[in-house]
Amino acid sequence: MEAATGAERRLDSDKARRIVEAMRSSVALRGAAGATFDHVAQEAGVSRGLLHYYFGSKERLLVEVVRRDADVRIQRLEQNLAGADSIDAIVDVLVRQLEDFVADDTPAHAIIHELFSVSRHNDEVREELAELYRKTRGQVAEVLRAKQAAGVVNLRGEAEAVASLLFALGDGLELQLVSDPAWDSTSTFASGIATARFLLGA
Repeated sequence: MEAATGAERRLDSDKARRIVEAMRSSVALRGAAGATFDHVAQEAGVSRGLLHYYFGSKERLLVEVVRRDADVRIQRLEQNLAGADSIDAIVDVLVRQLEDFVADDTPAHAIIHELFSVSRHNDEVREELAELYRKTRGQVAEVLRAKQAAGVVNLRGEAEAVASLLFALGDGLELQLVSDPAWDSTSTFASGIATARFLLGA
């Protein structure tokens, strides 16, 4: 295993983790636009200069929050999918993860949507988000390949393409559910489930 770089070691430090969590909670309280370095530094118990040292800019700190949140969610998804021995079981895992994300993770929604807006005029943030999506698609694609090798699924396309479409379904539903909490999505979820089952080979 390659040795971690200085930057990687710094970002894995206790202070860096406190800063990331402080940014996350600050976004939940004030929104992404109102979560300033001053607020975050105070909540993390560090100097404002340390935020610049670790992350350089607010946008890069937001990217790090999204990256760490995504790592947790993908790890949970992989663990839950490990025991799924049928297409219906896999779809159930995907639906439960989406429902939990929508219900419990308001700060993550705010941060992701803020970054999408920033990425329209910030090449660095756009590349960071692109890399995050590439990594996430790749990890889920590996799980799908393993399920196909085990005879659990019969994918209707290359594994990464199927993973990308499953994420597109989830992302689109998440945006609509967060934007319109009163929406009766029952029939839409049924159609989405049928689509996911088709992609997995049902």
